[in-house]
Amino acid sequence: MSVTGSVCIIGSGPAGLYCAEEIKRLAPEVAVDVLDRLPTPYGLVRGGVAPDHQKTKQVIRQFEPLFSKGGVRFLGNVSVGHDIDISELRRLYDVVVIAVGAAGDRKLGVKGEDLAGVYGSAAFVGWYNGHPDFADLAPRIPGPGVAVIGNGNVALDVARILALTPEEAHDTDLARPAASVIERHPVTDIYVLGRRGPAQAAFTAAELREMGELAQADPIVEPHLLPEHPPEDMEPRAARVAKRNLEILHGFAQRARRDVPVRVHMLFHRAPRAILGNGQGNVAGLLVEHTKLVKGQVLSTGVTESLKVGTVVTCIGYKAVPFPGVPLDERRGVIANTDGVVEPGLYVVGWARHGPRGVITANRASAREAAGHALEHLSGKTTHGSGGAGLEKILSARGYRHVCYDDWCRIDAAERARAHDGAPREKFIHVSDMLALLEENRRHLEAVGVKVTD
Repeated sequence: MSVTGSVCIIGSGPAGLYCAEEIKRLAPEVAVDVLDRLPTPYGLVRGGVAPDHQKTKQVIRQFEPLFSKGGVRFLGNVSVGHDIDISELRRLYDVVVIAVGAAGDRKLGVKGEDLAGVYGSAAFVGWYNGHPDFADLAPRIPGPGVAVIGNGNVALDVARILALTPEEAHDTDLARPAASVIERHPVTDIYVLGRRGPAQAAFTAAELREMGELAQADPIVEPHLLPEHPPEDMEPRAARVAKRNLEILHGFAQRARRDVPVRVHMLFHRAPRAILGNGQGNVAGLLVEHTKLVKGQVLSTGVTESLKVGTVVTCIGYKAVPFPGVPLDERRGVIANTDGVVEPGLYVVGWARHGPRGVITANRASAREAAGHALEHLSGKTTHGSGGAGLEKILSARGYRHVCYDDWCRIDAAERARAHDGAPREKFIHVSDMLALLEENRRHLEAVGVKVTD
């Protein structure tokens, strides 16, 4: 496809990079710049995938060639809406694609949600992953009980990370402050709960199976709540997933209990009704109601119980947060769009487009569609903006220093170098520390006569 012009992708997570990859595959002459407000690329692969899931993080290897030899530029430490407005980007670039994900937590909507000790999964997961936005979260985890609300993989991640022994955490990139807190305040009972039944849980079999492989934690399941088979009216694909999960859960229920310090209670048919306080503004418990499923509908039973917990982590889904200069669809929790089109020349991809769903590779479909929209728009243009050159000129005039891909490689190398034996890296968890490292490197190179350019 003989198309030229420039594309700016805002967000360097998988959705944005799949889009960049597709554009360069179909139209190699198109200039593609990927912006991120952090100095680090790869979005939720770095800041959301569980620290002990290093194989999943290897998807980064697919994207590295885009920056190193694929003609895609990375411009980190550029905050759209602060350093530059999206209206300016649209004048500079022929196409702008928004790939900022869904960073907001959905609310439970129950009394007590504002108590100290209640955290959304975006914040809690970001904290233990060393995301700069949540590096100073300092969550309250007094123990001995923690409630994790949700029946998806994120809930399993949170429960598993809290149950890891120091030895199990050793070969991960769990942020050091988080590892210290978890080790210092070990919990004995973790309650993973959801409103629906085990057949309706959104776990993947691989994640669920891991709950039975922890060194010092046992999964506990209530056998009487486990059906033998998925419901007959369940869609075939969902039924296959449910069948595998039920087999694993039955295995948990049948195996002998071990003498280990942590119990992970898999509680189904439980709906949170209130988070209970201790009179001093802190979480002291969670009131849940037993539910039942009738023709796919969750119904109340009136039977309640209280769980003694000092921490509540909600893992009930994400939503897009307001993005400066772009309309938000509050009802759907996404950036307002029609099939990925915000308006001609402005497109949205990934979770910001359709909400959080699927695994990392599930973003490919919307990325391909956004790439198609972008190239169709470019094919009709006869004049072009100044693109990246214009952006750099504006940022320089305003005193903003962007982080290029080579800079990221220096950060990456430093993180790997400072890791303890066996760990993949020890992350910098503050942007200021990353920028200080780059500035020190710059001064060193200039001192030995090497000219530094971006």
